[in-house]
Amino acid sequence: VQLQASGGGFAQAGGSLRLSCSCATSDPSFRNYVMGWFRQAPGKEREFVAAIRWGNTYYSESVKGRFTISRDNAKNTVWLQMNNLKPEDTALYYCAASGTAITSTLRSASAYAYWGQGTQVTVSS
Repeated sequence: VQLQASGGGFAQAGGSLRLSCSCATSDPSFRNYVMGWFRQAPGKEREFVAAIRWGNTYYSESVKGRFTISRDNAKNTVWLQMNNLKPEDTALYYCAASGTAITSTLRSASAYAYWGQGTQVTVSS
């Protein structure tokens, strides 16, 4: 499984960005994988942002109501729509995939075996 994240950039507070994660894989069960987005700001640990498992979505409290995760299994693509951005959303954003994560573990980075390279999001005040 190879993941390629894109769509990062600069935005003003209150603005929007849409991240994409393209997935290359020959695994026919990929549609059952949990897909997640994590972020890491300078000097901070990587933190969970959002995940999608089958049709269910999960969010951190800090982004709930502002970010939306979605996927298209036919296109092997996952998106993270980020609205009402705040300066504290500034970070390097990673997409990740897991064939083993379950509801109780999908918020943990250690549950994901596959990672994209990260895309930078910078929000100015």
